[in-house]
Amino acid sequence: MVKLLAIDTCGAEGSVALAEGAKVIAEERLPGRSASESLISVIRQALETAEWRLNELGAIGVVHGPGSFTGVRVGLSAAKGLSEAGGVSLVTVSRLALLARAAGGEEARVCAVLDAGRGEFYCGVYEGRRRVSEALVAADEIVAAARGASVLVACEPRVAEALGARLVEEPSASSAVGLILERVAAGEFEDVAAIDANYLRRTDLEIFAKNAFLNAVKGAGFEGV
Repeated sequence: MVKLLAIDTCGAEGSVALAEGAKVIAEERLPGRSASESLISVIRQALETAEWRLNELGAIGVVHGPGSFTGVRVGLSAAKGLSEAGGVSLVTVSRLALLARAAGGEEARVCAVLDAGRGEFYCGVYEGRRRVSEALVAADEIVAAARGASVLVACEPRVAEALGARLVEEPSASSAVGLILERVAAGEFEDVAAIDANYLRRTDLEIFAKNAFLNAVKGAGFEGV
């Protein structure tokens, strides 16, 4: 039976889970924003308690966004590092996909929504187990994005109340195990060097860097840029 390590640091609380097949045998929570300081030590302790070695894992699965930029980076970086160190295959899953699955209904069309700040939302539309779309949308675009969906779901009470969405439990590492197993069974592994976070938008740093670059180019006389 395949041994899995699942990591999710996208939300307000991080978590790590170990599973044998679909059975979760351990889950550890990382309160608040402590994931960056404690994630690796928590993973090491979980493996030692289970008496597992890193290279015995069949796969490492990580929820790679969307969510907190810092949290997403921490979880994905840890997963990539452990994958390379142990020679273990890497699988990524979307947080929006986990939300959609929490709504139930194998064939239903579900619209999953997360708060992205600045009056915007991460919005994922799934039909059964198939992703239709994921995008960053404004509040007034939610209705159009959810058109045809049988249910609108959110895990944040404020978002659920504001949009009239069904409130479901916030995803965690253990809730990602089923989807990770499906990826493993289908052989849908990631290229560790190439895989990036599922931000659905650029960070402020990237935006500022691009603007600075464009200003520098224009200042050098390239007015057509």
